[in-house]
Amino acid sequence: MMSLRYHVVSLTAVFLALALGVVLGSTSVSQRLLSVVAGDRDNLTTQVDQLSAQRDQLQAQQRAANGFGAAVGPTVVKGQLAQRKVVLVLGSGADPTDRDAVRQLLSDAGATVTGEVELTDAIIDPARADAVRDLTTRLLPSGAQLPSATDAGGLVGGLLGNVLLVGRNGQPHAASDQAAAALTGLTQGGFVKPGAKPDPAQLAVVLTGGGLSGADAPERAATLARLSSELDRAGSGAVLAGRSGSEGSTGPVGVVRADGTISATLSTVDDVETAVGRVAAVLALREQTAGQAGRYGAASTAQAPIPGTSAG
Repeated sequence: MMSLRYHVVSLTAVFLALALGVVLGSTSVSQRLLSVVAGDRDNLTTQVDQLSAQRDQLQAQQRAANGFGAAVGPTVVKGQLAQRKVVLVLGSGADPTDRDAVRQLLSDAGATVTGEVELTDAIIDPARADAVRDLTTRLLPSGAQLPSATDAGGLVGGLLGNVLLVGRNGQPHAASDQAAAALTGLTQGGFVKPGAKPDPAQLAVVLTGGGLSGADAPERAATLARLSSELDRAGSGAVLAGRSGSEGSTGPVGVVRADGTISATLSTVDDVETAVGRVAAVLALREQTAGQAGRYGAASTAQAPIPGTSAG
């Protein structure tokens, strides 16, 4: 493909040729150069048309694959999470469409969704980290324990794990009234959006968007990643599922995958906006109940599209 520099030089030559033609009273030079540029234009037009056709074909194939995945998804996940209780945690950029689709698939898999908690952007804001740490320690229910980590994401993730999940022994970490008080405190502090308190669950799905933006994006992504890791530790497993772009250095999925310790226990999905990605999130949660973790999706850092398949 011809470079931008080539076309700039060609166009510059045209204008010089025109000027020369005026001066010399002849158009022969400019006509030849114009013919060259016209040929280049036709070639570029052909290349653009070919690329547009390829794009349209790929989009059509993607729509077909997504439609097929949506059609067979309920059958694929059927019974995979029978008698399991799952809580949804909505992080930065989580799309309601993804939430609704994943929630339906969890139901198709036999799980009971105990409710959802929607986090605000403030909970991952580095400027609010001290406030998060202070409030977390003050809201901790009696008898519950926080992780040894001192970062805001780990601490508030530990608090949410105590409030939303039961331990692997099936016992809640906190009394119901104290758990409700902790969620109320986080809501009043501006870190959780108002909503009904979910019943205790065994498993958690954390939904997020794509890559974050801004100078502090890596730090915010890391905060959500560590929060998700502590939810994983508190219950019987968790899955962090994001949209395309979440696998990068400014995405929570990417932060998890770059940390071997966290990714060894917390499963991730990088294409939850697709039907296949949503199925992967549910099957990854089933895998978590067996003490296994994986990296799923379409990114190069994924080990396979869904559990039980190969990346090819």
